[in-house]
Amino acid sequence: MAELGPLGSRSRSGRRKRGDPIRMIPDCEVLTDKAALRKHLRARRAAVTPDQRIAAGRQLARLALRHRLLAGRRRIGFYMPAKNEIDILPLLRAALRLGAACYLPVVPRRALVSAGRRALWFTRLAGRAKSLNQSHPGWFSNRYDIPEYLPRGVRRVRARQLDILFMPMLGFDNQGWRIGMGGGYYDASLAHLNSRLYWRRPRLIGVAFAVQQVGRAPNDRWDVPLDGILTEHAYVRVRRP
Repeated sequence: MAELGPLGSRSRSGRRKRGDPIRMIPDCEVLTDKAALRKHLRARRAAVTPDQRIAAGRQLARLALRHRLLAGRRRIGFYMPAKNEIDILPLLRAALRLGAACYLPVVPRRALVSAGRRALWFTRLAGRAKSLNQSHPGWFSNRYDIPEYLPRGVRRVRARQLDILFMPMLGFDNQGWRIGMGGGYYDASLAHLNSRLYWRRPRLIGVAFAVQQVGRAPNDRWDVPLDGILTEHAYVRVRRP
């Protein structure tokens, strides 16, 4: 895997300027306590102002289009931002305008989670749901208070049936390792990428604010590295070994 530099401030081209500083959490903090690291990252994310969030969401969409992340993609997985996550909705709306098949995750019921079945389903936005107006039928809030699109009779797909998946992150490092919220839903959904040597779907793009980068992200044997990292400052491709 190619080593990436930190995702600091950007130039007009969307690339980080050489020598620009980036505030990262030192390795000593990363290695001590994963729970403490998550708490630190939540605080960093919450410190982003509303105006900065709006600007960051728009810049995400511009960078994704500039790097042709939506080009030729038939099925694209997104997410509904929650808990101060970076706003991916401008990018989702751009994909819908381009005619892409856009999918949102559905968290499994508590009984399934208790039985060890944590893999996410994904449902395609269709009809009036493409407006993202949650007053229309088919929208529900799950137990984490995150909107899901689950109308009656909708066809559900697994992550392996998507071509590209934009994933929320609590943190990340320059090797493409992602720190999630700790629920294990994406780990379970992407387990096939570890068990099948030549399986390369979906392409994984982690999405976060640049301040969520850490010096080194803790990772476990079941973790799957990202193919790319998208922040409001840059898009960087990660090369898998």
